[in-house]
Amino acid sequence: MADVSHPQGPAHSGGPRLRIDRVWVFAALLPLAVAVIDPAQAVETVRFALAALLHTAPFLLFAVLAVAWLKATGAEVLLARAFEGRETRMIVVAALLGGLSPFCSCEVIPFIAAMLAVGAPLSAVMAFWLASPLMDPAMFLVTAGTLGLPFAIGKTIAAVSLGLSGGMVVRAFATSPVFANPLKVAPKPACGSCCGGSKPAAFKGEVTWGFWREADRRETFRSTAVDNALFLGKWLLVAYMVEALMLAWVPAESVAGLLGGTGVGPVVLGALIGAPAYLNGYAAVPLVDALLQQGMAPGAAMSFVLAGGVSCIPAAIAVWALVKPRVFAAYLGIALSGSIVAGLLWGIVAA
Repeated sequence: MADVSHPQGPAHSGGPRLRIDRVWVFAALLPLAVAVIDPAQAVETVRFALAALLHTAPFLLFAVLAVAWLKATGAEVLLARAFEGRETRMIVVAALLGGLSPFCSCEVIPFIAAMLAVGAPLSAVMAFWLASPLMDPAMFLVTAGTLGLPFAIGKTIAAVSLGLSGGMVVRAFATSPVFANPLKVAPKPACGSCCGGSKPAAFKGEVTWGFWREADRRETFRSTAVDNALFLGKWLLVAYMVEALMLAWVPAESVAGLLGGTGVGPVVLGALIGAPAYLNGYAAVPLVDALLQQGMAPGAAMSFVLAGGVSCIPAAIAVWALVKPRVFAAYLGIALSGSIVAGLLWGIVAA
């Protein structure tokens, strides 16, 4: 996730190659490109971005340290508990874990694949998949610091609710042609029968809350904190610069005319625009803040971040990698419809 240089083996020039993070390069080149057109705006863009980062810094610091602590203690093994017991209970716990855990969609692919291999129901997996990309502790703090605590709480509730509703829909239609034999490649059960077998190795082990007593866990804490700080920093820096440019160059009346007002139209449009336009959950927060300042309806903002979060590339790849296209289409359909409903409800609450 971070801008870390890795040796790629001896190159023809005799030295190691360096991996360059394109986001950092874009962050450096963007103000230079703006300076060619409008030097004053380039200075203001950098000033605005640095001031916004400074304002968000306390939230970022807490989030980075919290995620590093959870990683170092091995708390990801708790993920397995979402897929134990009765199916309804699994759906509820999976939605809660998906909406509150600090693990991104790409990180949970091996865990989800392992749980499917030992017979976890697709309904619980779908609940986790829908809620997971929408909210985590770091995103909650960034959202609260930029869009306000009520919006962050509302998005968290919407994320968990979307997971719950999606899981229940899959459970209700589990025997339909859409969800029958959902996996692209059926994984082999651990015990070679329908008993479910023992848990995969990824879920074995215990949580060690006092991680500082072990050197490898201290290293995990350090590396996770650094990686997440760089990851959040680069995306927010770019997002805040883009926000400054949007506020300066995008006419407020255009945004207000397209996504402002009341009713179903702005909410549906927000979801339809958010689904293909979304790139990163953290980068989206400042952009939504700019759109709200220019007249975007609160309900449209909520449907935008929900539909976009579920359909963003990392989240979509996590689902596409394991299930057949018809299940993937159902995943997107549930996400889009749920985002519209949540946006309509948030529009009422915000009003």
